[in-house]
Amino acid sequence: MLRSLLEEMNGPGTEETEGTNPAARTEAVVEETATTLHDERTLSMIDEGLVKQALPELLTALVRLRTGESNGTGVMDDLKEYFGADLSPGTVYPVLHELADEGPLSVHELVRTKEYSVEDADAARGQLAAAMGNHLALGLVFRRALEEFDDAGTAAVEFDDTETA
Repeated sequence: MLRSLLEEMNGPGTEETEGTNPAARTEAVVEETATTLHDERTLSMIDEGLVKQALPELLTALVRLRTGESNGTGVMDDLKEYFGADLSPGTVYPVLHELADEGPLSVHELVRTKEYSVEDADAARGQLAAAMGNHLALGLVFRRALEEFDDAGTAAVEFDDTETA
């Protein structure tokens, strides 16, 4: 699963294909991940606060995965559809602008919109790899803690049963 995400990040450019859904690659990556973890098609069970915390990394990934139409509205639609996060433009656009000013994205002014693209693939990859490592490390700590609860759970239940007896 993580390997496929990295392969998507390192894959061919984001050239637009006629008649292709701009979010098709995003959909494929999210669906593969959600199916693996939860037998679902989306990751809408992720807390919106966590999505907000990871917003710079998510926006970078979503811009990279989109083929054409990488504007703020399209990325916001992806956040809502695939992560269940209904974020306001006042939350998303400042982060997109910051990523374009300081980070790996570039912005292209069009007639009625702005299109975003990954300008510095190495910086984007580094940003995503660091975030992935951090989230994976936390996930492994949580997993180990759950194992501890499971190991102690039987004893706690037996202890509770003895106290009520």
